[in-house]
Amino acid sequence: MIYEMRTYDLKPRSLPKVLERWAEAIEYRKTLSPLGAFWYTEIGPLNQIIHVWPYPNLEERNRVRAEAVASGKWPPKASEHIVQMRSEIMMPWPGSPELPVGKVGPFFEMRTYTMSPGDQPKVQKAWNKVLASRTKISPVIALWFSEIGGLNKFVHVWPYASLDARMAARQAALSGGIGWPPTPAADEPQFATLAQETKILFAAPFSPLQ
Repeated sequence: MIYEMRTYDLKPRSLPKVLERWAEAIEYRKTLSPLGAFWYTEIGPLNQIIHVWPYPNLEERNRVRAEAVASGKWPPKASEHIVQMRSEIMMPWPGSPELPVGKVGPFFEMRTYTMSPGDQPKVQKAWNKVLASRTKISPVIALWFSEIGGLNKFVHVWPYASLDARMAARQAALSGGIGWPPTPAADEPQFATLAQETKILFAAPFSPLQ
């Protein structure tokens, strides 16, 4: 399984029209392959939409996208509202849950860490030691490393019922003695986090993940 994560920067105040155009086109597109999630930013970098598409492999992604474009029904007619587009292929690490369907939010925190090159195995090892304890406090729905696009990125997505619930969960994780945030033991190879970004997202009405 791979996930294509497409991030579009929009012109200010264009989000309602973009969502309208997507709602008009998405039912056809879902006949070719499922939509995983469609979010828009509420806190963090504003005027962004993020749509996630699961595929079994890159070959199927290429086939589906070619068929969608050839139909003339895709992409949605919203290009005049788009400033910039980015596409990244994300690989879920072993044990990452598949994106769920249904109501698990409505607030989603997407955290993106840029790691030092070659540090992915070290990150996974440190996280795997404490992840079970952390997810007892609140669930995680994605643990992905970038494979194509911006490299050395680690993306993790956490759903919350409210911003207050987010703050409470983070405080419980930091003060609960579970070793959060994950760090290697002193006698283990260390990893370096070069940059961090967080976004609070809401789901579009047509997103299967709410």
